[in-house]
Order: sequence, then C-alpha cells, then structure tokens
Amino acid sequence: MPTIRVELFEGRTPEQKRNLVKALTQACVDTLGSKPEGVDVLLYDIKPSDWATGGELWSEKQKG
Repeated sequence: MPTIRVELFEGRTPEQKRNLVKALTQACVDTLGSKPEGVDVLLYDIKPSDWATGGELWSEKQKG
C-alpha cells in the first residue's frame, strides 16, 4: 500500500487538491499495479513563513 506525502504551499482550492489526489492515485495504479483503495495521499498545507530554501523564508522572497 503506497503512501504519498505531498507538502505544498497553502492556498490550493479543494478542486485542485482533488485533481492532484486522483492523478497521484492513478499513477500508482498504472505504475505499481496498486488498487486505488490501497493508495493513501497525505496533503500538508504549509505557510510560506514555515518554508525556506537557500536559507531564506519563502515569505521573505515574496516581499522582494
């Protein structure tokens, strides 16, 4: 049973999340031969102030 963890910036719509979950599930079915009911997808909304790349918070990058 694959479990996929997706971390993304907050602000995606429920429809976008629904489409992403369906696509990831289908990719596991097609690639791994999984059954859809055996695929778990965990979505984590993260604030830009809680994510940094290259030593800089994304919330700060947006200001510049």
